[in-house]
Amino acid sequence: MQATDIANPAYFHKVVDCQLACPAHTPVPEYIRLIAQRRYTDAYMVNWVSNVFPGILGRTCDRPCEPACRRGRVEESNGAHPEPVAICRLKRVAADMKDDVRKRMPSRAAPNGKRIACVGAGPASLTVARDLVPLGYEVTVFEGEAKAGGFMRTQIPHFRLPESVIDEETGYILDLGVDFRPGQRVESMQGLMAQGYDAIFVGCGAPRGRDLDLPGRHAIQDNIHIGIDWLASVSFGHVTSIGKRVIVLGGGNTAMDCCRSSRRLGGTEVKVIVRSGFDEMKASPWEKEDAQQEGIPIINFHVPKTFEHENGKLTGMTFEIVKAVYDVDGRRNLVPTGEPDVLLPCDAVLIAVGQENAFPWIEPDSGIRFDKRGLPVLGKDTFQSSVHNVFFGGDSALGPKNIITAVAHGHEAAVSIDRLLHGEALTTRPAPTTNLLSQKMGIHEWSFDNDVSADHRFKVPWAKAELALASIRIEVELGFDAANAFKEAARCLNCDVQTVFTKETCIECDACVDICPMDCITFTNNAEEAELRTRLKAPALRLTQDLYVSGELKTGRVMVKDEDVCLHCGLCAERCPTGAWDMQKFLLITTKAGPACRDTTAAALEAA
Repeated sequence: MQATDIANPAYFHKVVDCQLACPAHTPVPEYIRLIAQRRYTDAYMVNWVSNVFPGILGRTCDRPCEPACRRGRVEESNGAHPEPVAICRLKRVAADMKDDVRKRMPSRAAPNGKRIACVGAGPASLTVARDLVPLGYEVTVFEGEAKAGGFMRTQIPHFRLPESVIDEETGYILDLGVDFRPGQRVESMQGLMAQGYDAIFVGCGAPRGRDLDLPGRHAIQDNIHIGIDWLASVSFGHVTSIGKRVIVLGGGNTAMDCCRSSRRLGGTEVKVIVRSGFDEMKASPWEKEDAQQEGIPIINFHVPKTFEHENGKLTGMTFEIVKAVYDVDGRRNLVPTGEPDVLLPCDAVLIAVGQENAFPWIEPDSGIRFDKRGLPVLGKDTFQSSVHNVFFGGDSALGPKNIITAVAHGHEAAVSIDRLLHGEALTTRPAPTTNLLSQKMGIHEWSFDNDVSADHRFKVPWAKAELALASIRIEVELGFDAANAFKEAARCLNCDVQTVFTKETCIECDACVDICPMDCITFTNNAEEAELRTRLKAPALRLTQDLYVSGELKTGRVMVKDEDVCLHCGLCAERCPTGAWDMQKFLLITTKAGPACRDTTAAALEAA
C-alpha cells in the first residue's frame, strides 16, 4: 500500500464518522467538547454556521450522525450493546442553555446590487438567505403562510417542536435583513422571472401527500385525511379533535407524528398499519419507540384493500395479510399468506404513505425541465436547473428527505448562486479547508480530556404521560440538564483529535503496539491492502474505513493503524519515547458562499 496522505482533507474527514455522515458536515466533536466545558453559546454558534437550526434539529433531526458514531462500534466490539453518543440531544443542550446570540450574528455587507428570490420559507430557502444576505445580496423570501419555517412549522407537531423555537431560529435569519413576504404565495414562475431577479431559488418542499385509490374511498365524505395536510391543520389550530378509533396508514416519520398527534386529540384506540415488516419501516427507530411508548401498536404485513362504509360514513378498513419472500437476488416480494382478510373498525383514517412534488405554478414553457418522477432536472452538486439562474433545494429538489439535508442543499445552492453571479463555473466546487493542530501541553498531556468514559448512554427525561398526552402543545422531551449533558458529552471519543505518526522519529520499539487497548497498531511488512488487513494484530474487517499506512521505516516495515475502532485515547502518543505519535486536532471547514468559494485568478476577478 502507498503511504497515507494525511494532508488530504478527505482522509481524516472520513475518520470523523459523525461529521462525515452529517449532510451539512457539522463538526460534531468540536461542539460536544464545548458543551462539556459549559461553553454553550460557543457550541451553539459552531452549530449555527453549519446546520443553521440547532434548537430545531436538536429536537427533530433524523440523526444520520448517530448510527455512524464510533462509540457504538467500539462498544459492539467489546460485546456490549452499541450505544452511540446522544449527539442530537446534545445539540439541543447548546440551544437551550446558550446566552443571547444576536450580537454574534453576522452583519450585512454593503449592498452588491444583486437580487435573489427564494420561493418558500422552509429550511433550504432560509439557509440560502442566511448565506447570501451577509454578503450584500438583497434576498426576498416569498411564503404562502403567515410565518416562516415551512414544513418545520406545519408538519412537525408542537409536542416535539414548540413554536417558540421555530420563531426564534427563523427570526435570527430574517433579522439579518431578509425581505420576508408572508402570505404571498408565488402563483407563476414566469411572473417571478419577469420581475428581474438575478437568481431564483425554489425551496417550497414536497407539498402533496399521496392518496390511496381503493374501493370505497370516493364514497366516503369525511374522516379520511392526507397525513401532511391533517398535520398542518392541527398545527394551525383548524383541527382540534379526532375520533376514538384511528387507523394511520404508513411507516414513515409522518405516520409516527400522525399517530402520536391523534392520541393527544382524543384518539383512544390508535393503530399504525404498515405493508412491510417492522424493521423495514422508513421511520427512525426512535420515532417508532416513542409511538410504542405512548401505547400505540404498530401492525405490520397488512396491505390495505378497502375502505368500509355505511351510507358514506366510514366504518372500517379491510386488510390482506402478507409475508415477505425473498428471491435468489435478495429482492423482497410481499405475497399473501392465504389467511382471511382482516376488518378493523375505525372512526378516522390518516393516510401517510408518502409525499410527492407538485409544481402547478411552474408553467410548462418556463424552460424548467422535469423528469418522469416530477422532479426538476438539476446539475450534480450545483442544484442548477435547466434555466441557468433558477435553482432548487430541499424536498423540491430530490423529493422528501429531512431538515438537515435541506440545509445542506441550501448551502450548496448558495455557493452556486454566488459563483454564477461572479461569472464563475458552477461545476468547480471549492474543496474544504482544514488544519491539524497539536494538542500537546507539556510532555505527555493534552488540551482535551482523553479519559474514555465507561458510561452507557444517558436517557433524556420525558414529561409525565398524563401531562404529555393531555395536550398537543406540551413538549414531551424535557432535554438534558447541565449535569447529564456533561456526562453524555464525556462519552464522545474526540474522533477529530487524530493520531498523527512521524516515521522519521520512530525507533520501532513497539511500545505503542503494547499499550493500545484496541490493538489498532501493527508494524509489519507492506503488502496489498486485502492481505495487509488480514495480518494485522487485530484484523481490520471494516472496508469502508481506510487504513493509516506510514512510509517505509528503517527496518523496511511500515506502521499500519486500523482507524475503525481507535478510541483516540492518546495512549500511543503518551507511551512513545521519541514523540513519533502526536494527537492533533483536525478541523474541517466546508466552503460556504463568499470570497472563499470563488476563483482567485485574474480572469475571474476581472469577470466579477
